[in-house]
Amino acid sequence: MKTSVEPASQQLRVIIADDHPVVLNGLRAILTTQKDIRVIAEATDGEETCRLCIQLSPDVLVLDLRMPKKNGFQVVTELLSRTAEPKPGIIVMTTYESEEDIRRALSAGARGYLVKGTDPQQIREAVRRVAEGEFVLPAGIASKLAASMAHPELSERERQVLRHIANGRSNKEIGQVIYLSENTVKGHVKTILKKLGALDRTEAVAIATKRGLLREI
Repeated sequence: MKTSVEPASQQLRVIIADDHPVVLNGLRAILTTQKDIRVIAEATDGEETCRLCIQLSPDVLVLDLRMPKKNGFQVVTELLSRTAEPKPGIIVMTTYESEEDIRRALSAGARGYLVKGTDPQQIREAVRRVAEGEFVLPAGIASKLAASMAHPELSERERQVLRHIANGRSNKEIGQVIYLSENTVKGHVKTILKKLGALDRTEAVAIATKRGLLREI
C-alpha cells in the first residue's frame, strides 16, 4: 500500500468492503494514489464491516450491497442507527442499479450510490464529497431514484405475496403458505396490481422484476 505524505489529521480515513478480492484491490489502487485519502481497513463480509467501522470510526465507508453474513442494507441500517458518534458517510458501490436497490440504500441512510466500473476520478470525488456531508448520485442513478419515489411502495406483506405470485402459486396456495384467507390474499393481489400499474399477475411479475422488487438480498 502506498504511504501518503499528508499528515494523518488531514487525510480522509476510508474503509472499503466487498467480498471480491479483485474489487478490493481495484478500489485500494484507486484511492491510495491520493495524498488526502487513506484506506485504513478492508472487509469481505457484512459482520466484519460493522466491527471495523465501530472500532475505527472511518470518515467514509465504500460498501458493496451483496456480501456474506450481513448484506449492505443491513450494514447501513446498523451503523447509522447507532447512537454513538461519529457515523461514517456511506457510499454504496454495486453492480445492481434497480430502482428498488437505490431507494432502499438511500432510505437506509447511504449518501452515495455508484455502479462498479465508475470512472476512478468520480470515485475519488465521491469519497471527498460524501466526507463533506454531500449526497453523490450520478445522473442515471438520480433518474431511477426519482422514478422509484413516484411509484407507490409495496408493504412487506404485499412483497411477500408478490414473491409467491412470481413462484406461480394461486391465491389459495399463497394463503396456505402465509396463513391468510384466500379472500385476504385476493385483496392483496388487487392492491399489488394497482400499485404496480399492472393488468394481470404476469405483468406484475415483469414490472417487479424490472424494478428489482423480487431480488433476494
